[in-house]
Amino acid sequence: MNSTRWSDLGPRMASAAVLIVVALVCVWLGGIWWRAAIALACGGMVWELVNMVDTNRHRSAKILAAVAGACALAAIYLPPAFALPLLLLPSMAGFGQMQRGGVTYAVFTAMIMLAGFGMMMLRSGSELGLTWMLWMVTVVVVTDVAGYFAGRAIGGPKLWPRVSPKKTWSGSAAGWIGAAIVGAIFAMISREAGFGLIGVSIAISMASQIGDMAESTIKRRAGVKDSSNLLPGHGGLLDRFDGMLGAALFLLIAGQIVDFPPGVE
Repeated sequence: MNSTRWSDLGPRMASAAVLIVVALVCVWLGGIWWRAAIALACGGMVWELVNMVDTNRHRSAKILAAVAGACALAAIYLPPAFALPLLLLPSMAGFGQMQRGGVTYAVFTAMIMLAGFGMMMLRSGSELGLTWMLWMVTVVVVTDVAGYFAGRAIGGPKLWPRVSPKKTWSGSAAGWIGAAIVGAIFAMISREAGFGLIGVSIAISMASQIGDMAESTIKRRAGVKDSSNLLPGHGGLLDRFDGMLGAALFLLIAGQIVDFPPGVE
């Protein structure tokens, strides 16, 4: 075994275990606990984003992070028609503050806010909300874990070598297979969804990988390896939750087309 290939496995697994426990507790509790956790994550990711796209905006990064967190938390308590402009406010507030990377900041911040709102909406107060939130988290986690191990064990052609040289087609395919298995398991234990959930799970897996690649593109342009150093073995919040952003945003949009998840208002 090539030890350098697995050199980051220890800290990655340790920090992942802590993150998973915290996330599961917040998902289980729901309500203000889950919403506050999402709001904090949105603020943290906006802080990282500002520091990546414009390294001279340290004070602005903190202010925009606070604005993003506050808007994310407030939006869920408003009717959707009034929540939408609040979700876009951080993008507008920061757009003119950037000396460079303003468009990247505005677009990616809007994605962060909409994805966070989608995850709050998905985890409603009902049992179904808990079920589908756990499903989405499981799909994204399995996609990431399967891709990590398969990519390093199998290797092969790179998915996008110019932007993310470690990503392989074998890792991506392993993520899709893992997501399909998760979809089949949830379809068997759920009365609300049929085996079409397998296809939706694969699409969610793909969306999470697209979110990962989008964040990798920003890091490549910024010339940084990680979005920050907050999480040992993972880098920053964006490094850890980029896939969740892609999945949540996709589910928010796709839910308007295929009426999914079932039973969640």
